[in-house]
Amino acid sequence: MLIESSGILSKTVDHASRIRVVDLETAGNGPNDVCEIGWQDVVLGHDGGWRVDDERGSLLINPGRPISPETMAIHHIVDAEVATAPFWKEIASSVLRPEGGVIALAAHRASFEQRYCTPRFAGGAAWICTWKCALRLWPELPRFSNQMLRYLRMPEGLVHTIGLPAHRAMPDAYVTAHHLRDMLNESTFEQLVKWSSEPGLLPRVPSGPARGKSWDRLDIAALQAFACDRDADVRFSAETELRRRGDADVKVADEAEQGTLL
Repeated sequence: MLIESSGILSKTVDHASRIRVVDLETAGNGPNDVCEIGWQDVVLGHDGGWRVDDERGSLLINPGRPISPETMAIHHIVDAEVATAPFWKEIASSVLRPEGGVIALAAHRASFEQRYCTPRFAGGAAWICTWKCALRLWPELPRFSNQMLRYLRMPEGLVHTIGLPAHRAMPDAYVTAHHLRDMLNESTFEQLVKWSSEPGLLPRVPSGPARGKSWDRLDIAALQAFACDRDADVRFSAETELRRRGDADVKVADEAEQGTLL
């Protein structure tokens, strides 16, 4: 059944079987700078497998200020296109909390979307970060951006043209949804939510003289130094390896910083 409301075409789907993948494009870095939202649903089939649904779409948003040249150069949305569009506060909830509900929201590097998709608009939905989950499930891959995963993995059923142009909200959400589908079919919903609530577990050192080395190749002194790094993902990755080696004195990453991920 299709229901049209406020310009949004949506399906009535059992909330217990639907995850909505979202992607945002912005005018800058301000708290209300959304200029486009795109979505793609992933649903649980009768056979127990997850699949990418036909429900997808996008809406332009008026950010209430000029779009910066830096962000225009990424998504190519210009001020004239959003001048008569609704404001974020007027439309966000209808996309993030569709009729029938969702079991979770998802995004690639979800901490960015969560800056704008706050509980005020998203309610109490759980979040899945496909970037963090990719680090766990496919650590052998060399890179983990949404588009690199697309071409490294070549997900089954991904229609190339629907996933274009890159860096527009609906095509990016569509690509992310294919990663999420495969993650759900390889792991569990509960596991993905848990991984998403923690810092990213990097498979390799991201920078410095040890760049590219797996954590198990580092000595204790190097790991302890990384465990004090300013980057939460680096800290967490080093601490995890120290724990694996039985170092009971490892300091757990600051809970307040982890809390900002949801």
